[in-house]
Amino acid sequence: MQKTLQQEVTLSGIGLHTGKEVKLTMKPAKENTGFVFVRTDLEGHPQVEADVNYVVATERGTTLEKLGVKITTCEHLLAALVGCDIDNAILEMDASEPPILDGSSKYFVEAIESVGVVEQNIAREYLVVKEVLTYSDSATGSEITIIPSDTYEVTTMVDFGTKVLGTQNATLKNISEFKDEISSARTFSFLHELEMLLDHGLIKGGDISNAIVYVDKDLTPETTEKLKKAFGKDNVSIRPNGILDNLNLNYPNEAARHKLLDVIGDLALAGVKIKGKVIANKPGHFVNTQFAKKLNRQWKLQKKKNVPDFDLTKEPVFDINGIMKLMPHRPPFLLIDKILELSDSHVVGLKNVTMNEPFFVGHFPKEPVMPGVLQVEALAQTGGILVLASVPDPENYSTYFIKIDKVKFKRKVVPGDTIIFKIELIEPIRRGIVHMQGYGYVGDTVAVEAELMAQVAKNKVD
Repeated sequence: MQKTLQQEVTLSGIGLHTGKEVKLTMKPAKENTGFVFVRTDLEGHPQVEADVNYVVATERGTTLEKLGVKITTCEHLLAALVGCDIDNAILEMDASEPPILDGSSKYFVEAIESVGVVEQNIAREYLVVKEVLTYSDSATGSEITIIPSDTYEVTTMVDFGTKVLGTQNATLKNISEFKDEISSARTFSFLHELEMLLDHGLIKGGDISNAIVYVDKDLTPETTEKLKKAFGKDNVSIRPNGILDNLNLNYPNEAARHKLLDVIGDLALAGVKIKGKVIANKPGHFVNTQFAKKLNRQWKLQKKKNVPDFDLTKEPVFDINGIMKLMPHRPPFLLIDKILELSDSHVVGLKNVTMNEPFFVGHFPKEPVMPGVLQVEALAQTGGILVLASVPDPENYSTYFIKIDKVKFKRKVVPGDTIIFKIELIEPIRRGIVHMQGYGYVGDTVAVEAELMAQVAKNKVD
């Protein structure tokens, strides 16, 4: 099920690049809201959804813009929300940039945990990765790939070509490990980058406690004075591990872990929870968000097709013998072979269509096609299982059509096809009246759909 915060929580701090004091309030949000930023400092409190299609810049963090309203450096906050398994939240800020805090997601996670997470009433949707997807940037050598997986996994590999940092890797096997393994990994910079940012007035809220600085050039007296002034320190020096002082690494591979954190935050902009294993080589905000756009397009395509994901290798709820114990139908008019899923409100059935079906003899001899009326009958039989499985003596009941509406046939069903039928209740069963919506899928295509109404009646006893 989807999740949100149990109650609102507020943090305050300085924006890394703006240097402005900012108050962030994370609030619960209703189902299917997603993550929505609200600028309380602007007239009308405009909203900016955490949507990859609003990304306008990725130079020093990920920046969103909608109708002229900007949200900058949003990735650490989004990573915390994903890491806490949240789907919906309102994020109110009185400036454009969330507080940098210690440069990680740690304090966002702690704030969320302080108020708790609550389960909501609508099921979560997933982008289920079924084939390998890749995005690469030839200019930087960065590449992100996602492969099928039952869970959301991320591996990052970083190599900046410098001796001080070297090559690092980090892996997150399950999002439940985010708090302990990734959330406290802080942002980092190389000294030559930091000096350039300071010279151009582009980093106003940083200090040595919220950014790891890898020293990749000589620390000249001139550079030392710049750093002392920027960080308000009397002295700065280099530790033996090649980073500036006043900060100890939380992990030997903290840079790779922080890059993994950034990947999670940027991919949150795809707008859907992911089931897949991400492998990111030399990731950065540009390649991350370009890949998030690719995932977003894949998700929209998946939703457009509206094809549920079923595991056909699982043990069925009912095999053909179980079906015949529930239903009076018998071959050649028993048109479902298995029941894959069953709940109080939905049922999923399967039929393997073979050339041995008796109707193919005359429909049609030279081009066998399953009759549409029998596809609808198979939908109805699947719906009958939903009803009859709920009564203690199904052998004493039958279901009868009383209405068929909005029937559509979208492709031919031919020998060799496997049809997956999914039936959902449109409203609760009342006085024996069952109102259902049914779909039949062949591969990744809807073959038939219909709105069905049936009457459940007790059989007459002789």
